Amino acid sequence: MAHTLLSIQVIPKTQAGENSYDYVDRAIEVIQASGVKYEVHPLETTMEGELSELLEVVRQMHEALVEKGSPSIISQIKIAHSPSGISMDGLTEKYR
Repeated sequence: MAHTLLSIQVIPKTQAGENSYDYVDRAIEVIQASGVKYEVHPLETTMEGELSELLEVVRQMHEALVEKGSPSIISQIKIAHSPSGISMDGLTEKYR
């Protein structure tokens, strides 16, 4: 079982003030390619795994957005960590 949940909202600055959706889509592509379990929500994406693994995904997301042309990125991150294990399903099953 995973020990960490990490939710992230990326707020990329764009070159000419254009819509940031393409940048957010690129960030989600990085998550998808990582192989970690994740869920996309309207305002953030939550990943499940080990802390070091998830922080590496965040680093790769930022690099991908810079490569796409974003001059700067702000990320709002929430981390839940439990040595005994934690999962998205376990926290939300009573609502499904």
